[in-house]
Amino acid sequence: MLLCLTIGSVQAAPLDTALLAKPAATAKASMETMQIPSHGSSMNALVYVAAGAGPHPAVILLHGFPGNERNLDLAQDMRRAGWDVLFFNYRGSWGTPGDFSFAHSIEDVASAIAYLRQPENAKRLRLDPSRIVLVGHSMGGFMAVQAAAADPAIKGVGMISAADLAGRFVEMQAQGTKDDAVTKMGAALGEEGMAPLAGCTPDGLARELADHASGWAFGSMVAALKDRPVFVITSNDGLAPADNAFASALRQAGDKQVTTLHLPTDHAYSDQRQALSRAVLKWLATFK
Repeated sequence: MLLCLTIGSVQAAPLDTALLAKPAATAKASMETMQIPSHGSSMNALVYVAAGAGPHPAVILLHGFPGNERNLDLAQDMRRAGWDVLFFNYRGSWGTPGDFSFAHSIEDVASAIAYLRQPENAKRLRLDPSRIVLVGHSMGGFMAVQAAAADPAIKGVGMISAADLAGRFVEMQAQGTKDDAVTKMGAALGEEGMAPLAGCTPDGLARELADHASGWAFGSMVAALKDRPVFVITSNDGLAPADNAFASALRQAGDKQVTTLHLPTDHAYSDQRQALSRAVLKWLATFK
């Protein structure tokens, strides 16, 4: 029942000072840009910082060759789910100074990990440096496997149509001579588009794979990764057989944390972006 009171009929109750207190400020989501040092160069990078005080778990999102699909829609979704997301361009790619090579890119991922682990950076970005996951697309998946195998503190690896470049070279070489394989691999790399890459040639990159084929192939990484979560996502781009073989090898080695998913789409997951995001977020939720 509503009561109508005339002014002066009752004495006003004292104000509750607690009601006047300002609510605690909540740290907002943001985007921070930076240059990450790596072997004499500075890599162009950004971090999508999640809302809240944190510390947040972090994903390092690794782009492919040459990197036309950056998957930043996934990065935004990861941030909304409470993850910080670091994206960067390897040396010699997309305006980052230096020369591009596969060996340099492997070093660059290690530099990015080290950057997030520096206490002042972790504090500024409100992230937990002990909870870093690598997620890579195509060549980025190759880089994620290399980096995690070399760094036991990485919590898990997400592979989106990962390209086992070294393993593919081994297959090519088995079909002919080493020089034949270099020619075929160089042609394949050239068809992907080299314009965003500096200081390299298709032939030079193919010869680099020839020099490191056995050490970089996914099969050589099984022992180092068999105790960690690995998410293998494949599409209709021709990379599924090699990626599924890697997943099987991990399981055979005793890894009980291997997840696989196939989406019927192209290499860029062009018409399956939402399904891809949902799958990645579901997998990342297992780390919290």
